[in-house]
This record gives sequence, structure tokens and C-alpha cells, in this order.
Amino acid sequence: MKHIVIASDSFKGSLSSEEVAESVRKGIERCMSGCRITCINVADGGEGTVEAMVSSLDGHVEETAVSDPLGRPIKARYGIAGDTAIIEMAAASGLPLLDTSERNPWKTSTKGTGELIMDACRKGCRKFLIGIGGSATNDAGTGMLEALGVKFKDADGRLITGCCGGILHKIMDIDMSGMNPEVKESSFIVACDVDTVFCGPDGAAAVFAPQKGADKEMTKALDEGMRHFADIIHSKLGKDISSLKGSGAAGGLGGAFSAFLGAELKSGIEMVLDAIGFDSIIKGADLVITGEGKMDSQTPKGKTATGVLGRTSRYGIRTMAICGKLEMCKELSDMAFDKIIQATPEGMPLDEAMKKDIAAKNVEEAAVRLLQ
Repeated sequence: MKHIVIASDSFKGSLSSEEVAESVRKGIERCMSGCRITCINVADGGEGTVEAMVSSLDGHVEETAVSDPLGRPIKARYGIAGDTAIIEMAAASGLPLLDTSERNPWKTSTKGTGELIMDACRKGCRKFLIGIGGSATNDAGTGMLEALGVKFKDADGRLITGCCGGILHKIMDIDMSGMNPEVKESSFIVACDVDTVFCGPDGAAAVFAPQKGADKEMTKALDEGMRHFADIIHSKLGKDISSLKGSGAAGGLGGAFSAFLGAELKSGIEMVLDAIGFDSIIKGADLVITGEGKMDSQTPKGKTATGVLGRTSRYGIRTMAICGKLEMCKELSDMAFDKIIQATPEGMPLDEAMKKDIAAKNVEEAAVRLLQ
């Protein structure tokens, strides 16, 4: 075997993508010699995407002050590689930034995500790769748009400020004349791994608002606000996003990116693999080893290992996977992996298995078993 490529997601809470790859590399070198090993950092658009892509694209991390979902000042990090910004909206507008008692999608806002975009624009970025998983919001992206210079007005022509889920029903007009010109010049690809539409029974509020702190009454009111805002967007911008797949992601942020910024909504892992030129890297490889923290019936639904397998299958490259926890099921059995191995020994307590040094050793040992 001449060339092995390692492209694994992080094992969340334990090992980064880079650390997983290094452990796999050590395992390979223990049982094989004379082969070329290429390590690539990948992610599925969620947590760990900035870290993985900054490493793969030889970029760097920036930190800036932004607003959290309730408008409080926090520091948030994002990546820059050349003229491309890599942003996880959860860094500024994510649910983990709030205590359980603070979760309230009527009040939360994506303003901080817009502030991250503005900071990147000021630093010369004109291409944006944005993951929008893990939001605390249901404001249809109005907070972000407000930060970018878009103005919303009520029925009396008065400016609406402090955009959040609770103001959507008040919006009667949209003024894009003040949108930052650097934003207008930019292109956006948005990692969107849910097919949720903007409004309705399968829309953003109905599906996700209860997870963000909404009761039944608030969920109904939020959906009505989303329906109203979708109508205003259709009327003023000529774009119908009400049933666009992915438009309901992150409480309607996906729809805002599409309607106002012309963003392309795509799978997170596909966004990452395209950005790093994955197909070129694996051409001619004899084996690709991928993986993620847990592989189960959810793995085929846009997870990293599935995205990698989709690419390797195009070229007939053998593909194996290592995971922290394996729950074998029909969905996994039907996939074309040559082999899948669980790194964590059966019976090892989870808190022990999650320790970085133990996890690294387990992955190394799994790589040895994988190649036997």
C-alpha cells in the first residue's frame, strides 16, 4: 500500500480532527512501513469546523467582540484563510451561550453573527463559509441583517431596531440601501444540514423553537411571524423562501442568507470537502481512513464519514472508519465501508474514554486493528 489518506472529524469533547489523524498515523506506522500518509482535517459544518478548516487551508484564527444571543458583549472566534472567512454562527449566536433559564427565541438575535461577518469584511474577506448549526435563535436572520445594514420598518414607516423573533410580525418594509457595500461584494456558502423549511408545520419554529425555550403559544406566534416575514420578502424582494429546503435552518437564518445575500445552501461536509480540494488530495490514494465520535443510524444523514465515503466511492478507493462509539445498524451495514472499528474498548466508562490521552491511545490501537 503506497498512499493512505486520513480524513476524520473530531471526536467531540475528546480529540480534535488533527489529534485523531495523528493517532491514526501512529497506528499505521506501527504495522506498515514505506507508505505515504496524508492527514487532512475535516468537519461537517458544525462544532470544530473553524479549527479543522483553518488547519487544512493554512489559515489563522481571529477573535473579536460581538453580541451574544441576548445582546451581551462576548468574544467570538472565527477563521481566515486568504480572502475567505470561516464562521460558525454558534460562536456568536449559539444555544450553549445561554443558561437553560435564558433560552427564549422570542428575544434572542443573530446580531452577533452579523458582527462576525462585518469584522471579517473589514479584514479583507470577500468569501464566506458559514456553518449555521446550534443556534439559540428564531429571528429569521433579521438580527444578522440589521448588523449588516439592512433596515426594517413597521406599518407607520418607523425603523425597527433590536431585531429578534418577537418583531417579525411587525415588519412591513425592507430597505437594503444601507447594506454594507463590502457585504454586497461578497459570496456566501452556508452549511445547512437540515431540510427544514421557513414556516409551517415543518418550519423553523414548529420543529426547533421548543428546543430553544419556546412553549406552544410562543411557537405558534413565532411561526406566524415567520409566515408574515416570508410574505414581505416575497413582496419586496421577489423571492419565495417559504418552502425552500434549508431556509428554516438556525431559526430561518438559512432563508435570510439565501434571500438577502444570494447564499448557496449546501451540506456541511460537502462545503468543507469542496473548500479544501478533497477530491484532488485523494486521487491515486490506496486507502482513505475516516471517522467521527459516534457512528450510528444518524451517520448517513450528512455526517463527515458519509461525505468522505461519497467522494472516495467516485474513485473506487477503499474506505475504512474509526469511531469512538459504534452502534451498528442496517443503515451503516448498507454503506460501502470496507471496515468500521470502535476505538473505545467495551466496558470502558465514558468519562475515562473521553480523556484525551486515553482516547488518543484507543484510536491508535484501533488503527492497528483496522489494518490487520
